[in-house]
Amino acid sequence: MGERFVVVPVDRGVGVAGSVREPSDAVVADPGSDSGGSSGTVEEKEAGEDFVFEQQEDPDAVVPILKYNREPNKYGDGVPKENSPFINNTDNDKGNYDGTNMALFEDEIEINPMVSSLLNKLANYTNLTQGAQEHEEADNDEGPKKKEVKSPQMGTFMGVYLPCLQNILGVILFLRLTWIVGSAGILESLAIVCLCCSCTMLTAISMSAIATNGVVPAGGSYYMISRSLGPEFGGAVGLCFYLGTTFAGSMYILGTIEILLTYIVPKAAIFVAEKKEDEVNALLNNMRVYGTCCLALMSVVVFVGVKYVNKLALVFLACVILSILAIYAGVMKTIFDPPDFPVCMLGNRTLQNHNFDSCLKTEIINNVTVTTKLWKLFCNGPELNATCNDYFLLNNVTKVQGIPGLRSGVISENMWSMYGPLGKLVDDKKLESVEGGDPTQDKYLPYVFNDITTFFTLMVGIYFPSVTGIMAGSNRSGDLRDAQKSIPIGTILAIATTSFIYVTCVVLFGACIEGVLLRDKFGDAVKGNLVIGTLSWPSPWVIVIGSFFSCCGAGLQSLTGAPRLLQAIARDGIVPFLQVFGHGKANGEPTWALLLTAGICEIGILIASLDAVAPILSMFFLMCYLFVNLACALQTLLRTPNWRPRFKYYHWALSFLGMSLCLALMFICSWYYAIVAMAIATCIYKYIEYRGAEKEWGDGIRGLSLNAARYALIRLEEAPPHTKNWRPQVLVLLNLDSDQAVKHPRLLSLTTQLKAGKGLTIVGNVLEGTYLTKDAEARKAEQNIKSAMSEERTKGFCHVVVSSNLRDGVSHLIQSAGLGGMKHNTILMAWPGTWRQANDPQSWKNFIETVRESTAAHHALLVAKNVDSFPTNLDRLGEGTIDVWWVVHDGGMLMLLPFLLRQHKVWRKCKMRIFTVAQMDDNSIQMKKDLQMFLYHLRLNAEVEVVEMHDNDISAFTYEKTLVMEQRSQMLKQMQLSRTEREREIQSITDESRNSIRRKNPGAAPSTTRSRPSSMTEDNQEDEAQLIHDRNTASHTTINDKAEAGPDRVHMTWTKDKLFMERNRNRECNANVAVRDLFNMKPEWESLNQSNVRRMHTAVKLNEVVVNKSQGAQLVLLNMPGPPRNRGGDENYMEFLEVLLEGLNRVLMVRGGGREVITIYS
Repeated sequence: MGERFVVVPVDRGVGVAGSVREPSDAVVADPGSDSGGSSGTVEEKEAGEDFVFEQQEDPDAVVPILKYNREPNKYGDGVPKENSPFINNTDNDKGNYDGTNMALFEDEIEINPMVSSLLNKLANYTNLTQGAQEHEEADNDEGPKKKEVKSPQMGTFMGVYLPCLQNILGVILFLRLTWIVGSAGILESLAIVCLCCSCTMLTAISMSAIATNGVVPAGGSYYMISRSLGPEFGGAVGLCFYLGTTFAGSMYILGTIEILLTYIVPKAAIFVAEKKEDEVNALLNNMRVYGTCCLALMSVVVFVGVKYVNKLALVFLACVILSILAIYAGVMKTIFDPPDFPVCMLGNRTLQNHNFDSCLKTEIINNVTVTTKLWKLFCNGPELNATCNDYFLLNNVTKVQGIPGLRSGVISENMWSMYGPLGKLVDDKKLESVEGGDPTQDKYLPYVFNDITTFFTLMVGIYFPSVTGIMAGSNRSGDLRDAQKSIPIGTILAIATTSFIYVTCVVLFGACIEGVLLRDKFGDAVKGNLVIGTLSWPSPWVIVIGSFFSCCGAGLQSLTGAPRLLQAIARDGIVPFLQVFGHGKANGEPTWALLLTAGICEIGILIASLDAVAPILSMFFLMCYLFVNLACALQTLLRTPNWRPRFKYYHWALSFLGMSLCLALMFICSWYYAIVAMAIATCIYKYIEYRGAEKEWGDGIRGLSLNAARYALIRLEEAPPHTKNWRPQVLVLLNLDSDQAVKHPRLLSLTTQLKAGKGLTIVGNVLEGTYLTKDAEARKAEQNIKSAMSEERTKGFCHVVVSSNLRDGVSHLIQSAGLGGMKHNTILMAWPGTWRQANDPQSWKNFIETVRESTAAHHALLVAKNVDSFPTNLDRLGEGTIDVWWVVHDGGMLMLLPFLLRQHKVWRKCKMRIFTVAQMDDNSIQMKKDLQMFLYHLRLNAEVEVVEMHDNDISAFTYEKTLVMEQRSQMLKQMQLSRTEREREIQSITDESRNSIRRKNPGAAPSTTRSRPSSMTEDNQEDEAQLIHDRNTASHTTINDKAEAGPDRVHMTWTKDKLFMERNRNRECNANVAVRDLFNMKPEWESLNQSNVRRMHTAVKLNEVVVNKSQGAQLVLLNMPGPPRNRGGDENYMEFLEVLLEGLNRVLMVRGGGREVITIYS
């Protein structure tokens, strides 16, 4: 929930800073709500601020006092974390320091508060519910005048114990408990009571631990669950708890109408059954009509004045207590004077005593035998010779005392269950009966029937709502003087008290009331009296009136609490479509939430049956209690540092037992209702997960995820993954531009298509500089990368490293990215397409060093050329092929990657083709058969083709390519020229070479000669050392521009004078000689390095074959040659790869990591 602090001006006690001030009561509430509020002396600043100040012109007039206002921010919760008076809200402390005793901490005070200031804020902290006013209160607030807010003063008895009693004891006790005892028997009824009360007691223990682990603002169970289990569980269970509270309102309203129409004014019924079989439907229709009217009336009362509901709560509670006392008094009276409530029995069948006065077939009046009204109900006339029901004629009519009393011994008869199907006659087995008549006609006769099929699990579902309401105390936490002390004591005592009441009532009902009357749900056998009322003293009307007002009060409380719970969920912002219900009237009343609550409540009223609505709300309450227990168990097992409840009498085993009991009761009550409730909660959970606002509440699910991740990482590190479990765990090396934007977002698309959301993905980037100076840029880069990952649907982690140079940063990423067993095994990067034109020659050197380091680390390497032309995740490639050029065995990477790509819908329609290269002495036919068999065992579908490469003579084009490459390499090594001069000299050398080649015989093959003279190599090394030294010295102030020093480079130590002297001498003499020798050099083929010629020949020939076969392919995968072992040929390596990839659009070069990644075994 959004929270804010409001600072209000009060009179200064003493003018000296740091002195003790007199306490003041002039602290005001901020009545503003989401839709506005009265404005006063405190002005609200911009949205999202937690402290609100008003600048005072006179510094001696007032001093600001901090008040913590728990009312949701009217602008919504814009901060993903809970605001708190303990964290980072210290703006008002700045500038308040004027002493010298703490001068050592002068700089710290600017960002951290003094302890005295923090303690002052904690002392003034309150979680009092504020913001809801009545109309008359709002009208009295004229101008800046505000109503004083009194500190919460309610104790354990008034604040927790009595509200819990009022919510727990209610409609089921008065209307259904006797029927449950009669149907289930005393033993099974005690089992039901103990089962349900144990569930609520265990839940209360877990709730007490959570409620005493810090301050619980209003919102009660929803707040506890959401902050303990996270927004997804909190929202799902919060809405279920809201639905349960709403359906509880329906149940209480239905109970109110049932008491009204059945026991108070039966003649007020609108629908009257003409036939006996229509009585049930008539009753349901009356319930619907009167229930709707009652709901409308209660909604208007709640809308107009909540304070009247709260004031009447004590009256309703008094009615409940008086009714229970009347029951116990009536039980005591039955010991010496049982009440006279006879039950008329025909044979062993119970009769409805509505339409006859005497329980006789005939009676003698003036010595004349006449028939009674009972006779007329079973015969077709009043005559003695009339045709009557056979069973009526064969059996006698007897009277049974409905309340025989405690000393009657009826307890032994009521010990066992008497379940039956719908329409079963309520009978007494100990009475004699002669069967006769047509059983199908019994439903038209005045017998007492079962109106529903009875069984144990149904009784559990109907009874469980009578033990709900245990969270009434935690919902009032804002009104309690000491919530952490009152909530556990008051709640547990209330549950113990009500459990004692229910257990004793079960035993006493079974010991005092005849079984047939217990099973008579509506009291038809005792002239329509409430069965529990027949037991009470001094009159049945005490129970009738008391239960009526009790149900009215409980319904009003439900219609008051449910909209506020929905408003709290809406204002948290975790369920987007509920945002509108966070708004209300100017005084904070949740108008829209009340309308929705009334609409849902009407659904329960249209069901019209109390017995059908009770299991529905049981499901929602049980789910809520289940997650309260789960939250306590998780927090206890995880042992998070913040888990320090003051209530110590809890244990994770008790919480798990309570959770298991709740889950069992859900399926015991009604398995299909349980499935529906869980499905609703799951849908809400998934909706919040995908569409809801991100919140960080420090919940237990996050802690559970951390513990599970730690356990899994430790298990993963025990042994390397098996080949069957191997999948690419990719480290993506991204490049960013000067604005920290991603250069190649298609690289992320390729990652998504390759991974399909499985495995590990780490997106890395390196910023050059120091972390202290590049901190802001690193955060911006990380945010941009995460945004790009979100757009490309790449699920993974982002890792931005700040390093003194790019090379070291990439090396750090390769070495340290990942954690434990979740480390990358594959590196994906883009081909440096502009390496020839790069300003910094380190760009291609970094690329080659990355290739070397991936090989050394045994990581696979994927290099994508023309990555910007790769398809996006929204593209769908139609016809086309993925061509694999398998030249060197790399552990099966070339086979596995196309299979993984084709799992994604972008590449799904592409076919896979595999090409392999055969030499002259290879049997290409046998190679093709072997490759097809290998693919068959790998379960891969692909076309196979073997390409033969003959040993042709090296062409002039190859020599030309090699010559240009070597001359460029020599020139870049020997000359220290500006970029413009370098490009000009390269062009001139290239032109000279082309002219020389044209003059020579193109068909003549050059003779093999040895490489350059060793003297030239030595000179080159010396020149290279000098060039490196000059470059390092010129840029020694900029650490980012230092060049990497290889092991064969010469490092010298220079004085300042010697430095300048040697530099000038080299530039004037050696450089001129080098330039002159270079321009006079004859680019003869014989002087070329034959190893480079052979490599270039391979690149040219293989490129010709690949272009010929795969130029139209959607993607080409081929082995990536390794870099030379001698670092002197690095620039030649780049040329070889460039020639190899020439003319191909989408290319993915693959270099294996040195292990098998695909297997033929299962």
